[in-house]
Amino acid sequence: MRDNALAIELHKAGKDVAILPMYLPLMLDEEPLEGLKETPIFFGGINMYLQQKLALFRKTPAFIDRLLNKAGLLRWAARHSHMTSAREHGKMCIEMLEIEESGFRKEFEKLLVWLEEIGKPDVVCLSTALQAGLADEIKKRLNVPIILFFQGEDSFLDGLPEPYLSQCWKRMGERLASADMLVSPSNFYSRYMEERLGLPEGKIEVMPNGIKLEGYGLAEQAPEYPTIGYLARMCREKGLGVLVDGFIRLRKGIGRDGVRLRIAGAMTAGDLPLIKELKARIQREGLDEDVEWLPNLSRDEKISFLQSLTLFSVPVTYPEAFGLYVLEAIACGVPVVQPDMASFPEIIESTGGGLCVALNNSKAFAEAWDSLLSDPDRLQGMREQGRRKVEEHFSSPQMSKHFLKLSKAFQPTDQ
Repeated sequence: MRDNALAIELHKAGKDVAILPMYLPLMLDEEPLEGLKETPIFFGGINMYLQQKLALFRKTPAFIDRLLNKAGLLRWAARHSHMTSAREHGKMCIEMLEIEESGFRKEFEKLLVWLEEIGKPDVVCLSTALQAGLADEIKKRLNVPIILFFQGEDSFLDGLPEPYLSQCWKRMGERLASADMLVSPSNFYSRYMEERLGLPEGKIEVMPNGIKLEGYGLAEQAPEYPTIGYLARMCREKGLGVLVDGFIRLRKGIGRDGVRLRIAGAMTAGDLPLIKELKARIQREGLDEDVEWLPNLSRDEKISFLQSLTLFSVPVTYPEAFGLYVLEAIACGVPVVQPDMASFPEIIESTGGGLCVALNNSKAFAEAWDSLLSDPDRLQGMREQGRRKVEEHFSSPQMSKHFLKLSKAFQPTDQ
């Protein structure tokens, strides 16, 4: 979503921009960049899996590759990605970081040829450091600078088994040298990745994420009941268990009657056991009629959902690189309560749209919710200031301006 929003704003600014989907079709809840639907998918997930498993798929004709790269088929595969083992993810990751010696050379050549045929770009942006293995060859073939973005690579890499965990961290760090600029979405994540990769302080530039604000706005009227909301993937790592525990404490321990909980976001087959467990717990507490589950919302549904809330929390348990969902909530005038770690303190300090509490502490969340629900004037101040500050600092036009400023040295002199 960040890449699409940035590309659209750059296009509005008169730049010629192309997004190249990799592995899967872009999963967007907003209008895609013009021309994106006609752009081929590179390194299609099914092709990659088959080429990793069976060498004969590394020599299949183009029409078979195109068939396996059909968007509908890839979306189906994405829904079953939990069936792929962490070891398989690790093997694929190290091969992408060592692309020149890997079995994916055929896929890489398709990408290089396409880039050559559309005309030499002024700059190539890689949307994640996990693609750092592509940088050197792209520079050699096209003679263009490379800007490489960080966006939460640590959580993926730290979930890999050995020896892939150590190998991938090491190779990713080595391959970053081919990039002309490294960019992170937050001050926290820049410093965090500099430390983990042994990079000098200040090596990674900061460009805060931004969102397309059209449609986002304060609700015309308050919800009928005080409502706490969650909008993220429905998984343990995003703190869904902490959220539910905090809600039960708020209702049963603190005695804040009448409060509702609405849980929305992406849900895969691999998330179902946790969801089933939490639903059973909520039912045992007699609160199932006060909790609503809303998987896989469209953009309009997401905005309506956010505008139905009084407070918002995603009690993440790992060092989130940014968290666009926090901006989305604040943009709708919904104060947030987030863990006092990672990128959240700087977002909340910049917007004034919420507060931070202790990490992985359901009691702290319940007490913070109760405190804010008891102070309507404070809530209203957070609503109004938060929305205003998101517009000033975290809109997609602001992100585009920041990107153009960072990349000025790589732009043609007549632009």
